[in-house]
Formats: sequence, C-alpha cells, structure tokens
Amino acid sequence: MPMKLLRLLALGAVLTLPAFAGTEIKRFKQGDWEDDIGYRQVVRAGNCLYLSGWAESGAMPDAIRKTYDNLVQQLKAHGLTLKDVVKENIYTTDIEALKANLPVRRAYYGKDFPAATWVQVVRLYEPDQVIEVELIAVISEK
Repeated sequence: MPMKLLRLLALGAVLTLPAFAGTEIKRFKQGDWEDDIGYRQVVRAGNCLYLSGWAESGAMPDAIRKTYDNLVQQLKAHGLTLKDVVKENIYTTDIEALKANLPVRRAYYGKDFPAATWVQVVRLYEPDQVIEVELIAVISEK
C-alpha cells in the first residue's frame, strides 16, 4: 500500500477519535451465553444502537422471518423500529436463496431501506445457520 494512502488512513482515524470522546457506551447483557462467547448482543454508543448479528437456520424464507422477527423485538425493547435502522449487514451461506426471497425481507422494511451489505460466507457460527443479520440504528432526539 503506498505510504501516502497509509498516512491518509491514519489521519482519518485520528480525526474521527474526537467524535467518540466522552461518548457513553452501554452494553446490554441478555444471557450468560454472551459471556461464554465473549460479546454483547446489543450495545448503545451515544445515539447509535448496534445489534450483533442474529442468525437462524432452516429454509431461507423461514430463517429470514425468524431473524427479522427477533431483530424487530430487539429494536422494540429500545424504543426503536426498522425505520430507525441506517445500516444492515447480511451474511448468508446461500446468496441466491436470499435474493430469491427478497419479498420476505421487503415486507419488514416497506419502502424505507437502510444502507446494506450482503455477503455470502462458507458458514456461520453454527453449521446449520443460513443467515445472520446485524443492524445499526440511530436513536433520534424526540
């Protein structure tokens, strides 16, 4: 990587640090499994809520429904909906099956879609899981 690009990346990282200085971070523990694995399912940093990936197994349409039903409940517990989601990352073991079931996902978002990245992977945390979705939502001041 050219040295000029490295310097620009380093400068960008340094310039963004003040934006996080003094930001309150709250981690929400949902079960002992989180300690066993070493993560938190939900973390709030300032006005952003980060939801770790929720993964499901089974036929893709059912797995999509179960995944989004669970994410909707996570958001609801923090006073949010999918309309508050600004970023979505989907990991799947079968991108073609995911694409074939876009109407299932679309039913949850309606016409208000977040920025999204979809990636096919060899496998997820458990070998039978077919989809994992992580979200970032913004908590607006009301």
